[in-house]
Order: sequence, then structure tokens, then C-alpha cells
Amino acid sequence: MVRSDSPDRAELEAQGWLVIARSWGAGLIVDDRRRDRLRPLVDRVRTLVDIRELTATDADEALTLDRETADDYPGDVATAHEALTADRATPTADHRGWGAFTLDGRLVAMTFADSGPDVTETDFTVVRREWRGRGLGTAVKAACVLALAEEGRRTFRTGGSMDNPASIAANRAVGYELDEEWLTFAGGSQSS
Repeated sequence: MVRSDSPDRAELEAQGWLVIARSWGAGLIVDDRRRDRLRPLVDRVRTLVDIRELTATDADEALTLDRETADDYPGDVATAHEALTADRATPTADHRGWGAFTLDGRLVAMTFADSGPDVTETDFTVVRREWRGRGLGTAVKAACVLALAEEGRRTFRTGGSMDNPASIAANRAVGYELDEEWLTFAGGSQSS
């Protein structure tokens, strides 16, 4: 796996390696103007769902949604989704989640983010199949960024597969700017 602008790319291609997947990375710096742009992304789905931060009591719902969507992540190793465990489905101070809940309390979309000293990185975002196309992925991601920005976090990173245009569109709506492309290679004259 190499960045698309890496000098190693030409060497790999010359050796017969083939690109089998493309992924992207994106960044977001949040200021007051950006926060004002995020609120409507959350508010526009309020008639469909309740958007809120996940708690330990939501871990079973998170595990269920994760199992039901486990095969929905396109790409290859660069964008592979590691199945949630009970520990990873339980939010902590540095691993927090936001979800969209139906009126009957069913979790239909969620995002988790990991906060480091300087950067908050999206772990993953997923929407239940029958709820896609309604802005829920955008809404939970916007709610996450908005809440963390209000706590003083300013720098955010995310990424995904180039084979997922809905994810790219959702992240652009939140304000992320794509700034990296990664290529996953396979084959080549040195592989056997």
C-alpha cells in the first residue's frame, strides 16, 4: 500500500504490480463558521431519528448494527473494518460514538471516533442498509465533530474506499477535504 504520489508507485507498476483498491484520506479543521454549518446537517434528520452520543448501555445495539453491516465495507486492507467487540462497542473517554435511533429505540446509524493528543480520527461510520440515502451517515458524523469541537477538538481526520461515493459525499458535506489517495497493490514479478 503506497500513496498515489509516492515514487514507489512507478517502481511497483514497472514490476507488474496491479492496483486492486484505492482509498482516500481527508482532513477537517473546525472553527466557529464550520460549527454553524454542521448544526443543520444534524437538525435535518430530527423528524426521522434521534441523534445522540452513544453510552455503555448502547453497546448491544452497536454490536447488532455492526454484525448486520459487516459485509458492507468496500475496498481492501486499507479500508477493512475490524468487527466490533464488546469492549470496542463501549464508548470510552478517547473512543466515543454517536448514533441515530428510530422512535422505537433501534440504532440505525453510528460513527465512532478516536481522539489522540492532537487529532481526532474517525474509526468508522455505518448506516443500516434500509436507512441509507437519508443523510443519517452525514448527520451522525456531523454530530460527532460538532460535539467534540465544542469540547475544544479542532483537527479531524477520516478516510475510506474510493469505491464508496456515498461516504465521500457525506464527508464532503461535513467539510472534510480529501488530501490523500492510497493505492493497494497486488501481484508483481516478485510475488509467487
